[in-house]
Amino acid sequence: QLQLVESGGGLVQPGGSLRLSCAPSGFTLDDYAIGWFRQAPGKEREGVSCITKSGGFTDYAESVKGRFTISRDNAKNVVYLQMNSLKPEDTGVYYCAAGWVAGLNADYVHWGQGTQVTVSS
Repeated sequence: QLQLVESGGGLVQPGGSLRLSCAPSGFTLDDYAIGWFRQAPGKEREGVSCITKSGGFTDYAESVKGRFTISRDNAKNVVYLQMNSLKPEDTGVYYCAAGWVAGLNADYVHWGQGTQVTVSS
C-alpha cells in the first residue's frame, strides 16, 4: 500500500518554529511533486506549499510566504516544511501529498494521515 507519513508536528508558542517531514512508504518520492496542505477546525483544507520533482520550483500560499520553506532531499526520500514565525492562525492538521504536477490546487494521488500543529501560548 502506497502511503505518506508526516512527522514533526506539535505544540509551539507564537513566534516559534517547527519542521515537518514527509516520508513515503512503498514508493520513492523522486517520481512525484509534493504538496503540503493544512486544515483548521471548521475550515476547508488549503494548499500551503508545493515543490516539483526536481525541487527546482516551489510555491507558497500568500499567508505563509517568507515564513515557510519547502525542500526535498531525494537521496533521503524525504520532503520538509520548515515553519518559522508561527502564528496561532497556522494551527491545524498538516498533510503532505504526492502527485504528478506541483500546484496549490493540483490533484494529488497519495496522501498522508496528517500531523497536528498547534500554535498557542
